[in-house]
Amino acid sequence: MSQGKALVLFSGGQDSTVCLASALARLDEVETVGFDYGQKHIVELECRSRVLKELGKAFPEWQTKLGADHMLNLRELSQISETSLTRDMAIEMDANGLPNTFVPGRNLLFFVYAAALGYRRGATTLVGGMCETDYSGYPDCRNDTLQTLAQAVSLGMDRAFTIDTPLMYIDKAETWALAEKLGGQTLVDLIIEHTHTCYHGDRTHRHDWGYGCGTCPACELRANGYAKWLKSKV
Repeated sequence: MSQGKALVLFSGGQDSTVCLASALARLDEVETVGFDYGQKHIVELECRSRVLKELGKAFPEWQTKLGADHMLNLRELSQISETSLTRDMAIEMDANGLPNTFVPGRNLLFFVYAAALGYRRGATTLVGGMCETDYSGYPDCRNDTLQTLAQAVSLGMDRAFTIDTPLMYIDKAETWALAEKLGGQTLVDLIIEHTHTCYHGDRTHRHDWGYGCGTCPACELRANGYAKWLKSKV
């Protein structure tokens, strides 16, 4: 087990839950932070507290290391973003080749705000679920972007911050496998039942892999990764 205190960017989704489990398995003190940026699938924020509660019940050894949960308001981001995650518009590709689910500056702001909070809380390891393997081409999910940001934040705050991205080079099938490695079927079942990924905020349709509309890009990634992971176990 590593020494140190981490602040996990925790949305209540599959990826951030696996990252939280990873941090709890490796570090001796972990806090969480969520962001309300005016996202249409704001139901994910309602799932956060439930996931944290269930995680503590299922893994008492992790509960002892799980510290405060924080919620930050970044709703101004939705006011300056014309995206399908912050506006009532269909999900489609933009002229720049990126899907309109891309919220410009979102992950950059998340980490800057997390670092400011971490500075006060004594947490210099910032953990996020960004990935450049199974993703939609978001430039702020790339490792080069985030490690450059870590240098800028460290210089700007005169404190050495680390941006830790456990999922950076693995796909969604491997993310399911990592969940099983970290917490067995118990963690897998918790992710299926309590986390939220669907861009449309659908909690009415229950699939083998969890709740969601089943057709948005986030649901398709989660479903395909789940199927690939199950196939690899046979």
